[in-house]
Amino acid sequence: MKNLSKILASLAILVAVGLGIFSCLPPQKSSQERMPNMVDMPHHFESAHRPNISRAYDMGKVAPPTMRSAPNRREMAESTDSFAQKDENSFKLVANNPLSTFSSDVDTASYAIVRKVIESGRLPSPDMVRIEELLNSFSYSYQAPKGDEPISINLELAPALWNPAHKIARIGLQAKAIDWDKRKPFNLVFLIDTSGSMAGENRLGLVQKSLKLLVENLSSKDSVGIVTYAGSSTIALKPTNDKKKILKAIDSLSAGGSTHGSAGIEDAYELAQKHFIQSGYNRVILATDGDFNVGITSESELLKLIKQKAQSGIYLSVFGYGMGNYKDSMLQKLADFGNGNYGYIDTLLEAKKHLVEQVGATLITVAKDVKIQVEFNPAKVAAYRLIGYEKRVLNDEDFNDDSKDAGEMGSSHRVTALYEIVPVGVESSLATLNNAKLAPDAKGIIDPLKYAQTTKTQSPSQANSAGSAEWLNVKIRYKEPANKARNDESSKLIEQALDSSAILATPSADMRFAQSVAGFGLLLMDSKFVDSSFRGIDSKNSAQSRNGYQTILDTLSQQGVCDDSYKQEFLGLVAKASRLANLAKGK
Repeated sequence: MKNLSKILASLAILVAVGLGIFSCLPPQKSSQERMPNMVDMPHHFESAHRPNISRAYDMGKVAPPTMRSAPNRREMAESTDSFAQKDENSFKLVANNPLSTFSSDVDTASYAIVRKVIESGRLPSPDMVRIEELLNSFSYSYQAPKGDEPISINLELAPALWNPAHKIARIGLQAKAIDWDKRKPFNLVFLIDTSGSMAGENRLGLVQKSLKLLVENLSSKDSVGIVTYAGSSTIALKPTNDKKKILKAIDSLSAGGSTHGSAGIEDAYELAQKHFIQSGYNRVILATDGDFNVGITSESELLKLIKQKAQSGIYLSVFGYGMGNYKDSMLQKLADFGNGNYGYIDTLLEAKKHLVEQVGATLITVAKDVKIQVEFNPAKVAAYRLIGYEKRVLNDEDFNDDSKDAGEMGSSHRVTALYEIVPVGVESSLATLNNAKLAPDAKGIIDPLKYAQTTKTQSPSQANSAGSAEWLNVKIRYKEPANKARNDESSKLIEQALDSSAILATPSADMRFAQSVAGFGLLLMDSKFVDSSFRGIDSKNSAQSRNGYQTILDTLSQQGVCDDSYKQEFLGLVAKASRLANLAKGK
């Protein structure tokens, strides 16, 4: 009994000490207190319950009382996610740089990533934001191409949302639509990352659900093969049109091991080449988080490998999954070098968008190596800057050089680009404009300029410019997506001028929405090219410091601007970002 008493006494002491320790710790919060309240906004996965426009607008005004603090926007840097840094395009003087040349881009990954981060209660880091990918995540009412041309050009000019003294020129490209039921057959190879980093329902589990959506949309004339890679590469399924076999092979996948991505790439392209359809669509679809740690791991060698494989006439689609060890910069470049497109899939709804609703755009290329060159009329335009597309800028002489690679456009794809313009006679308040570094003149064969340039004794208004009403001229070069090496192909040219007739009394709904998207991106990037009042930091006039988010919300709430569920979802996203920005500023 004495021993038992000693044991009980010892236990009592240990319990008391333990309680004392825990009493010194701060009280634990409930799960509702720990997590920021997302203001009762329905998750974007619930497509049947899209946010109501007026309600989302009202929510942008007042932050909910339970949302005490927002995570610092730099907290994402604590993970091993990789996003490429970039410098914004600067203003250029037309007198020195009358031409602007860039490649088309149909990637949309940045928008899905930005949305995911904001819905988790954070503001994204600037490196996550690529404005061109935000713009191209939405549909616009562009005119379809006429005749045999695969692309149409749509132009509009309007005052800039963030600086009414400037103007925005919108260039919209619309690719022709291919009838899904009358299309050519597919030869698809799924290249699936099954390494340990892909474990989880939001990674490999979501990959399986995504690809099954695509398979269900295929017909008996299409074939699918599957290559997986972890520590090594495996052909999990030889190409077949048997849907039951395909779905069974997808369901049998499991994650584990390291990531021998280069071996998987080799095997996938070899399998696609072996079953190549000369009159069909041949494509490798890569699903991964982008972490290659076995085999060829250097970025330059991987890109060299992909570029070599792209010469075979086999296109590439890249879909990223997961976050925490995500290699966005690598996946973006793989798609670029592989004549492909790049999307980020974080929900089954996003998968449905890419692989069901817009499957033609994802899988059927109608024009490749699409380049855009804009010539500005010095009688109208003093300076300009391209918003976004920083990684797509080309030398002026590259426009006529058919050996230079550029982006592809798929069936019904839309590409939207915005230029901010400083009209002649308008003094810009931007110091960056006055101190802009001027790019050197192009050192190659370029087309003769359409608009006469000013001389030392001649003002812009006196210049003998072709078509005084024209602000700019847009040229597009593209190639037919034939299954042969790029060096054997010649590009075709289409062009269209933007004149004063493109200035509408009321900007179109498309223009207002596109400017709202661009303005949103500029705010997330802390762009130096928007004035302080738009960023909400005008200390001289607090009445103007309500910030650009409110201006964007006002614009998006106008009738007809958010005319589909994806645009309505964007309105709600802006409202959430506005609250997070206000919390970060302590408002």
